[in-house]
Parts: sequence; structure tokens; C-alpha cells
Amino acid sequence: MQNLRNKVLKIFSAQPNKQKNKDNSKLQHRINALYAILKNLYGPEQLVAKAHQLKAIDLVNSKNPTEQILGLERLIYNNVNFNKKRQASEYDKVLGELEQALAEIVAYRKVEETIERRVQEVLQERQKKYVQDIRKKVLAEKDGPETEYTRTRLEQLEKLEERKLARSATEIVRPQAVEEIVGQEAAVKALMSRLSSPFPQHMILYGPPGVGKTTAARLALEAAKKLEITPFGQEAPFLEIDGTTLRWDPRGITNPLLGSVHDPVYQGARRDLAEVGIPEPKPGLVTEASGGVLFIDEIGEMDPVLQNKLLKVLEDKRVFFESSYFDSENPKVPEYIKKLFKEGAPADFVLISATTRRPHEINPAIRSRAAEIFFSPLDKTDICQIVKDAADRLQVSLEAGVAELISEYTIEGRRAVNLLIDAYSMVAYQAGRQENLIVTKQHMQDILQAGRHTHYVRFKASDKPRIGQAIGLGVYGYLGSAMEIECAVFKAATAGKGQVRFNETAGSMAKDSVYNAAAVLRKLNNIDLANYDVHVNVIGGGNIDGPSAGVAIALALYSALTGQPLRQDVAVTGEISIQGHVKPVGGVQEKIYGARQAGIKKVLIPADNEMEVPTTPSDVEVIFVSDFAQALPEIVVEG
Repeated sequence: MQNLRNKVLKIFSAQPNKQKNKDNSKLQHRINALYAILKNLYGPEQLVAKAHQLKAIDLVNSKNPTEQILGLERLIYNNVNFNKKRQASEYDKVLGELEQALAEIVAYRKVEETIERRVQEVLQERQKKYVQDIRKKVLAEKDGPETEYTRTRLEQLEKLEERKLARSATEIVRPQAVEEIVGQEAAVKALMSRLSSPFPQHMILYGPPGVGKTTAARLALEAAKKLEITPFGQEAPFLEIDGTTLRWDPRGITNPLLGSVHDPVYQGARRDLAEVGIPEPKPGLVTEASGGVLFIDEIGEMDPVLQNKLLKVLEDKRVFFESSYFDSENPKVPEYIKKLFKEGAPADFVLISATTRRPHEINPAIRSRAAEIFFSPLDKTDICQIVKDAADRLQVSLEAGVAELISEYTIEGRRAVNLLIDAYSMVAYQAGRQENLIVTKQHMQDILQAGRHTHYVRFKASDKPRIGQAIGLGVYGYLGSAMEIECAVFKAATAGKGQVRFNETAGSMAKDSVYNAAAVLRKLNNIDLANYDVHVNVIGGGNIDGPSAGVAIALALYSALTGQPLRQDVAVTGEISIQGHVKPVGGVQEKIYGARQAGIKKVLIPADNEMEVPTTPSDVEVIFVSDFAQALPEIVVEG
């Protein structure tokens, strides 16, 4: 075999013989050149094996050009069946065809080598990147994503976690059951009945701040979980958010309430999704609250557009997402993203919202979908009870009169508890201990003075009658208050040219009430106000909203003109007409509350407001009047 190989290689490497016949020399040169190209193309070893396989060894080793050409045909066309012997006249044509075929083979091999080289380069690059990724993965599995810096920061955070203070006093004094909420029996009952039902309702809680709306809602859910008839499970969440912090983002990329979509072009999108152009929906708090209660405090301050969006969620009990980047046919989209875009996210919750605004200031569409519950302002008795309950939870004793002193300065349960906590902290600091502490009135006075607190109720009822002064009732928000309206009259310097003066801050409608009262007095008592200089004043300069102080102004004016004193423990509200009729007014319950706070014993209310007066027992006597003449004997002291 080795001898055969040598013979073939000798033929492939042979130079053309210098024969006398130039044509034969030229022919042999072309044949030898083709063999030389084949040797370079395949290599000596591979070419010998190929010639052996095609039974072309003898043909290649022959001295006869015909046989040598036949051997070339078998090698170039890779066909062992070539047996045709060419005539000398065909040599030139056949060699031309062989040269063309060999040229195509060489060109193909060159292209193939170029492609192969490029493939190898790409494979090497990818192999290098793959090795790097594997190395990173191995390192990550070994050490994680942490560095020395991140580990140091983690240690610092863990040390901070160890520096725990005791529970805050606010947590300790907070009611732990609905039965412990003071002063809101009717509101709590209404709240529980609407939540502890097989079909719980959305609710709006109205009332002044600090009366327990949030606490009542949270405890009501805990109580509802224990009842078999309610749909709430033990894991039902209570999510509390502040409506003043919620704003509508028209771009839809930042909406903690309803949820948002992180499109791949926006910052914050997951890198693995952004790289392939897939948007990711982010469910919001309405989804997190599903199966429980979503409590929105101060819903009246929430963005109006967001309120309208929330209405849609309440109707559908789902949140739907949209994005121009979402392609449902994209096989790379994860199933959970497809599900969120196609079906939306669940948002089946009970909405309990709270507000200090009046009902007419709340979105009518939200009001129509919710039960409305009103929390009452706290009176002095309620504040005293809240303070005493908080003292029991703090395990501190109160000197007699401490709770009553706090009730003089606030009507908010939260603020009352905070004042007690401030005094408790002072006593604990001075005693240097936590046990057997007593909060005295002096401690409380020091706290009130340090905080620059003032009495909440500025006017106090008196048993001493006064001439030209009547007690009116006003209301602001959900809080009523008593106000002093005084009147002084003097003989006009010129008869028939008297002047009426009224403090400008009281409002134009209150000023109109003075002229209405003048007409009534002229009709009933034949007193012409034109003969007097009259000065009517609301002590404190308060703004009287509407004509509800009309009767009180008329009474003060009547007293000043007739010299008959008026009781200072009787308050009155109502609009007066020029015919002397007492017309209905708003805020009757709040005004009665304000009268109680001031120590008023009797309140005169328009007869048309009778149905609005609370039926619960009260320490204030309510008298209904329909005209000015009926009010006189209830408040005028006969001399």
C-alpha cells in the first residue's frame, strides 16, 4: 500500500516531460496541472484514499493520456462508473469541461471554508459568553449577588432592627373591640349591621376628626370575621390608605390604588421582559384588598378622576389593564401576564371610606353605591370616659378632675388621649419609674400650658339674665357651637334718621336678619327702628353662615329696646321672616350638640325641624316654636 501511495504521489507531483511533440507536451502539462490542483485541494493522503475508492490508481499511474483523463473524470466527478475512453480529438474539450468543474469545486470549497471560519468564530464568541454566564451563575450560587458593601449595609440594617423601643402608647390605649369605642353606639351598630351580613355593603363614614371612624372600621372587620354568615375569611385584609395622597396618573404607569402597566420603554420595567418588549401589569391596592376591606380616609380629598375610575372597579369587581405593547400571540409572554391582560385582576372588596366633609361635597355616584353612616361629635362625658379607659390601659391613676380638665380643651378622642400620654410621660420622667404613677391636675395644667392649649368652648351658659344679649347656635362642618349676639340701642340724634351698624365679618345674610327683625318689632310692638342708632355685634367676630341667627338677633334687639333681660342658659336657632314666622334651618343635631357643650339647658328650634331632633335621651330641653311670639316667653325674664 505504501508503494502504491508513493507512485500516485509521484504522478501528482510530476512535471510535464519535454517531448519533441509540443502538442503532447502541452496536453501533459494541462493533465499534470489538474492533478496538482486536486492534490492541493484534497491533500495527498485524502487524494490517494479517494483514488483508491474510485478505482483510479492505475489510471492515474498510466502513461497514456486517455487513461489519465479518465482518472481525472472519476476524481473530479466523484463517479467510479466513468469508463469512456476519449479520442485524441476530444482531449481539448474534455479537459476544458474538467477545468470548469474543478474551478467550481475550488470556488465552493473556498466559500465553504469562509463560512466555516465564520461559524467557528461565532461559536467561539458564544462559547466564551456562555462560559462567562456559567461562571457568573456559579459565583452567584456560591456567594449570591452580595458584595462587601451590600453585606455591610445588611449588617447595619440588622443592628437597627435590634434597637426596638417598647410599644407606642398610642397602640396600647387604642380600643381592641367595637364594644370599647366610646360615644358612637348608633354609628357602630349601623356599621356592624352593614358589614356583618351575607351581602356586606360599601359605606361612607361621615364625622369630625378624632372620633374613631378608622378604628371602628378596623374592629368591625375583625368582629365580622368571627361570624359564619359573613363572606370574610380569617385572612381577609384591611388595607388603609389616605385619599389625600392618591392622584390620577394619565400615563397609567404610577397608580398604587388601581394598578399600572410597566411598559418596556419605561423605567422600572423588568429587564428580562423589557429586552423582549413585553409589558408587565402591576396590580394595585384594590387587588391586594380583594376578599377584605379597602379603607380610604378622606375620600373627599381624592382626585376626582381617580374617584370615577374607582367607580368602574366597584361595578366590575375587577381591574383591567391596557398596553399597546401587549401581543397575545407572542409566545414569549408569560401566562400570568396574558391572564392579567385578558381577564383583569380581581378586586372584590368592600369599600369603607371616611370623610370630614358634608355629604353634598362627596361624589354623588359614590354616595349612590354606599350606605351613609354618621359619627357624632364627642361630648365632655365621652371625652372623660375615653381618658379614663386610656388611663386603665396605661396602668396609671388619675387624680379627681383630670379627665374633666382634658374635656374642657378638646372634643377629639385622639387629642384627648395624646394629652394624657403627654402627662403620663412627664410623670414617668419625674418619678423615674413606670409603676404606681399618678397624674395630677397640676401635671395636666403644665402640659396644657406648655402646648399653648385653649378652652374649646369659649362661651359658658350663665344663670344671670342680660339685657340685649341672646345666645345663638351656629354650625361648622359637623360641629355646632353657641355664640353670643349682643345689641345696643341709643336714641337717634335726629328722629327718623337712626343708623344700624352690624359687624362686617358676620356676613350679609346675618345683616339682612337685622332688617327682618326690625320689621317684626315694628309690627308686634310698634317700635320704629328709624328713631334709634342700633349696633348689633357677634362676639368673637364669627361668620354666620346663612340666616339661621335671625331669631337670636331679633330677641337681642327686642331686649335692648324694651329693657327686658334674656336668659343666658337658653339658646335659639331659626330664620325669621318679616311676618314673624320662624323658618327651618340646617344642622339641628350639631347645634344641639354645641348647646350641650356650652351648658345650655334649653334650646328653641323651628317647629319644622322637629323630625331632625335626635330621639336619644339628652340633658337639653328642646322647645319647638313656629313664630317669634312663641319664643318670647321661653327666653324673656319678666321683671
